[in-house]
Amino acid sequence: MTSVEAALPRLREGVEARRETLVRFLREICAIPSIMGQIGDVGRRIAREMESLDFDEVRFDRMGNVLGRVGSGPIRILYDSHIDTVGVGDRSAWGWDPFQGKIENGVLFARGACDEKGSTPGMIHGMALARDIGLLSGFTLYYFGNMEEDCDGQAPNVLAEVEGIRPDFVIVGEPTRMQIYRGHKGRVELKVVAKGRSSHAASNWLGDNALYKMIPILEGIRALDARLPSDAFLGKATVTPTLLECSTASINAVPDECTLTLDRRLTFGETREEAISQVEALVPRDSGIRVEMLHYDTPSYTGYSYPVEKYFPAWALAENHRLVRAGARATELLWGRPAGIGKWNFSTNATYWMGKAGIPSIGFAPGDEDTAHTTIDQVPLEDVVQATAFYAILPAVLASTPA
Repeated sequence: MTSVEAALPRLREGVEARRETLVRFLREICAIPSIMGQIGDVGRRIAREMESLDFDEVRFDRMGNVLGRVGSGPIRILYDSHIDTVGVGDRSAWGWDPFQGKIENGVLFARGACDEKGSTPGMIHGMALARDIGLLSGFTLYYFGNMEEDCDGQAPNVLAEVEGIRPDFVIVGEPTRMQIYRGHKGRVELKVVAKGRSSHAASNWLGDNALYKMIPILEGIRALDARLPSDAFLGKATVTPTLLECSTASINAVPDECTLTLDRRLTFGETREEAISQVEALVPRDSGIRVEMLHYDTPSYTGYSYPVEKYFPAWALAENHRLVRAGARATELLWGRPAGIGKWNFSTNATYWMGKAGIPSIGFAPGDEDTAHTTIDQVPLEDVVQATAFYAILPAVLASTPA
């Protein structure tokens, strides 16, 4: 029997002893609104939880993300959980308070329960539990509660490149249905801008309507989407018009500018340059229409700004990578079943960790991404509790997994 296997009874006992605390903590952080990067209040609540568990270090970075550390070993594992959410939209569509939430048949329904506050209680308590039962030898563990909804990957970029904390391995807490996820498609966000000439709508022949100039572009985008390539693991590349805006002097004037925003999902073998050139090829010659990559430079709630391009690379960790195998072994030890290995359909902070920085990353968390950003945002509470054991045991399993 290995030392990891010998620790299983104490691990399970420790998780069970925390059951009510984990559920209460999750409900408390879901009840604190933290929409689109506004994570100050929920970050402070999470910081208090880490302090109560005697973390070695608890602080906020300059961007306003919350960071906790346990241990001081040479191998660094970072648990990444974004703690901001999208908005709630029409509250009447919920049927209950989206922040207070409701528990029904063992499932918590609340904004952020799935995406992705549901991973935070298990990560924090799992780190403390690993320390308390002696599974932390040789490791430093970080919890990184960050803002992601506006621009995935920006917060870890700041942590690694500005704060100087570069982990050896990353576990992303986006929902995976308690499976091991090892990749997802990339993305580049583009805008197409057409200029026109304004005139009174009553004399529209005197103007040049910028809206009409976008019609062939839209038709071309639909045709382009149908012929984009597919990857056996990541799936098909896509391009989607997501926003059409115009500049006009009034509702009685011909628009003098029209902007189309595109979400272009990238699969393996595609580059951002190729994605841009494909859209540029749809623009009529000498039309003056331009295609640009979007940038993000909105300051965080602390006022800190870190401009980045809205380019997010596709990535996948090999199925036989040490970290994937360790995650699978942890699943088998804890629950006696083979681990499901999969991928996300959406994008996560691993687009920086693995896609840009090349740091081995996997995803593991309760919840199903299909309920993210919906009015049935939900997470099974039993999975929230049991995920704690996975986060606690993974470092020791990784230590015994050959490279």
